[in-house]
Amino acid sequence: MTPRIEIIPEQKFIGKRMTLSYADYRIGELWSGFMPRRKEIKNPVSTDLFGITIYGPAHFENFNPANTFEKWAAVEVATHEIVDGLEFYRFPGGLYAIFTYIGTNSGIAAFYQYIFTEWLPNSAYMLDDRPHVEVLGPKYKNNDPASEEDIWIPIRPR
Repeated sequence: MTPRIEIIPEQKFIGKRMTLSYADYRIGELWSGFMPRRKEIKNPVSTDLFGITIYGPAHFENFNPANTFEKWAAVEVATHEIVDGLEFYRFPGGLYAIFTYIGTNSGIAAFYQYIFTEWLPNSAYMLDDRPHVEVLGPKYKNNDPASEEDIWIPIRPR
């Protein structure tokens, strides 16, 4: 599977965030807290949902499932009119490898493993210290075998 390599522009998001770890991955709690509120957000750019992950600079060098990171459930907005209980995030953009994942939640770990242990080490790129993104667009159907989502991996040339 070959990704598209794209420069993603800076974007604005409104959403909800939590500090998580892979040992304590309460992603359902994050999304269930966000989804009932998303209709309150003014000026959405599209109906796409975004999962944004902000890792610390050494997260992957010294990987430990207990390492924490910031996770966002958000929508892209044209302007940032804050809604009570939600927050604004300015995504920096940059160079990304964009993979399309098709399948259920049970296959996503192997998909990420392929990206980080096979594709990335054999590519002309290295991981960059910027947010990672999952785009849940119109073809996303939670845990359905035909579900599709785009996964943005921040990269820079070697």
